[in-house]
Amino acid sequence: MSHLYRDATFEDLPAIVAIYNSTVPSRQVTADLEPVSVESRHAWFHAHGPSARPLWVVEEAGRVIAWLSFSDFYGRPAYSRTAEVSIYLDEAARGKGLGRKLLAAALEAAPALKIDTVLGFVFGHNEASMRLFHSFGFADWGTLPRVAVLDGVERDLVILGRRLEHAT
Repeated sequence: MSHLYRDATFEDLPAIVAIYNSTVPSRQVTADLEPVSVESRHAWFHAHGPSARPLWVVEEAGRVIAWLSFSDFYGRPAYSRTAEVSIYLDEAARGKGLGRKLLAAALEAAPALKIDTVLGFVFGHNEASMRLFHSFGFADWGTLPRVAVLDGVERDLVILGRRLEHAT
């Protein structure tokens, strides 16, 4: 049986960006208002690595259909055991439980990555993502009210957090 995901390679970046850009028009997932370029994501890609802040892709029939990233929180050394998790799915892959499988895999992998605290930053009106994180025991740790303006509508950003209890 094949693994759910694999570590992303630089050759996957165009597919990763295409999936990301597919979420921009929904105004549900990202605060970007226009599609981003592959070139603009080079530094972001290189900030990831399999042993600390992985970037995973899921393939189906040889095509990348989803990705998950672990990202630094706040970029200071004292926060090294905290990571933000982001999950993006191709439109055709949404609503089939793949996000659930990826989040479960991320929580399982976190201890080996020296991560004790996992965060999700989700728009308050993104009900599907809010449900997903809550179903895995994430709590609302903070709300930044009306910090994003999407098509003239002010939106909240909810910080979801979960502390992982494991031996350090």
